[in-house]
Amino acid sequence: MSQDGRILKFEIFRYNPQKKDDTPRMVPYEVTETPGMSIFIALNEIREQQDSSLQFDFICRAGMCGSCGMVINGKPDLACRTLTSKFKDGHITLLPLPGFELIGDLSVNTGKFMQAMSERVESWIHDVNADNMNFNKLEERMDPDIMDEVYGLERCIECGCCVSACATKRMRPDFLSAVGFMRLGRFYLDPRDKRTDEEFYEIMGDDDGIFGCMTLLGCEDHCPKNLPLQTQIAFLRRRMAMVK
Repeated sequence: MSQDGRILKFEIFRYNPQKKDDTPRMVPYEVTETPGMSIFIALNEIREQQDSSLQFDFICRAGMCGSCGMVINGKPDLACRTLTSKFKDGHITLLPLPGFELIGDLSVNTGKFMQAMSERVESWIHDVNADNMNFNKLEERMDPDIMDEVYGLERCIECGCCVSACATKRMRPDFLSAVGFMRLGRFYLDPRDKRTDEEFYEIMGDDDGIFGCMTLLGCEDHCPKNLPLQTQIAFLRRRMAMVK
């Protein structure tokens, strides 16, 4: 390491719920900063050189999988996309994302939440007339502009940052959250999905769905992919308000 690098002072949440006598606590670590260092790189250095028991998640290291979501200095974000140079005083506090089951330390079970969300919104193309056994049949053509809208919503990496930043989710544990609305919007816009507005209303037309959002913008403020979450929520709310 370069002797010219500044010393970063980390405070990291530590707790392993699998250990009977373990208790939640904040543990300090120090890391010498290197050029281009991210929170992810610093965590790897801590685990490799100081404490091999530190738990955190990662897969792609490129801001595409959403696995490394955590609360960084009070704000949900991705560790692989957050540079340590962003913090001028060199003090960095790391906590697990709230709103999810804790696995240990900075690792949370977002997969459990996302699977339940996917099943709740019936995250597949609905078409009772589709011939699913004819593998030679060409897929229904889609207008390029609609396709761009649909796949724009597919950019959501389901990292959970919007869920953790949502005040409504704190008050309503069953609230669908912005990630669920993005998924619903994707199928609502898809012309291959033949569900009616009334059928979509049954999924999200209540206080645990689209009408429960208090429009505090926490989800959009903390989305690492800068997705138009509030625009999508407003669109779905208008459509569902028209259902008789």
